[in-house]
Amino acid sequence: MGSLPLTLGTGILAAVALTPSAYAADGDGVSVAPAAPAPGADVALRVTGCDASTGTAVSDAFAAAGVLTGAAGTLTGRTRIRPVAPPGPYDVRIACGGQRITGTVTVAGAGSGTAPPTGVAPAVPAAPAAALDTAGGDPAYFASVAIRSAGPGLVHAVIGIVLVGLAAVAVGLRSARRSRDKD
Repeated sequence: MGSLPLTLGTGILAAVALTPSAYAADGDGVSVAPAAPAPGADVALRVTGCDASTGTAVSDAFAAAGVLTGAAGTLTGRTRIRPVAPPGPYDVRIACGGQRITGTVTVAGAGSGTAPPTGVAPAVPAAPAAALDTAGGDPAYFASVAIRSAGPGLVHAVIGIVLVGLAAVAVGLRSARRSRDKD
């Protein structure tokens, strides 16, 4: 194996190994992303070890039950954390077919993670969140809460820069090799 393929293969393996996982998983086969959602945040659920193709996820932290769909032992779905859910761990109960799987979700503090000052009531949405089952099996949510969108972070930027650098090195080495072969 030449040095260029070996170098590129090693770079790709290093990038994959250093990329953080998007899901926080506990030992029960229930994964929640983001790992510590804030009140009012949307969360993605992933359940492994379920033989059925559909299921339901319920928790005191959820604004509505999460509808799970999938195949081959893995179900996925989305739900929302209650906008007024106090920080802390909550049990998540999954029902799929005849199976019962449990896990946990830990709700982070709103904003900076601090409680509101004494005498100040937390913000409450004008209407409660409700789920609407859509044709794709993914529930659509409606609530009068602000929609937050998180773009790529620092980790994504560093990975992108490393990959661009590796591509530039590969092109340079390939050009040098071709120019040597022509001489």
